[in-house]
Amino acid sequence: MTHITDRDRPPQVLLIEDNRGDAVLTRRAFRRANIASDIVVAETGEKGLSILRREGEHAGAPRPDIILLDLNLPHMHGQDFLQTVKSDPDFKRIPVIILSSSSADKDVIGSYDRHANGYITKPVTTETYDDIVARIEQYWFTLMQLPPDQAPSAFS
Repeated sequence: MTHITDRDRPPQVLLIEDNRGDAVLTRRAFRRANIASDIVVAETGEKGLSILRREGEHAGAPRPDIILLDLNLPHMHGQDFLQTVKSDPDFKRIPVIILSSSSADKDVIGSYDRHANGYITKPVTTETYDDIVARIEQYWFTLMQLPPDQAPSAFS
């Protein structure tokens, strides 16, 4: 059985979020949580894809264990990013959790139709943000078993 916390490095989180305030809240919540993790923030879906593909300045970027994705992004919408990631054999097994201010049925349904692993409406308070991050950590970092081939040889 393999869990994110069984690895010899901190969990790697790719946060795709264009709102600096929300990115700060998310980083702060991860710092307050129980498990030390490394968070890389991409302000656009295009930058998120460059990080995943290890392009240009991101050539040494670690493979994320989990992606937290906002939907309302400039240029490339979060749904398009999700579709691209889940259609790519190298990335489709990376869990993608939608963290969006939208609770609209069309966004929730569209995300699950594109194989999101979860959908969370962004909390309003810092305390709620901390609670949500703690639950993400508990569930995805310590409880969920990952597939044995989670990291293809190109990312080993």
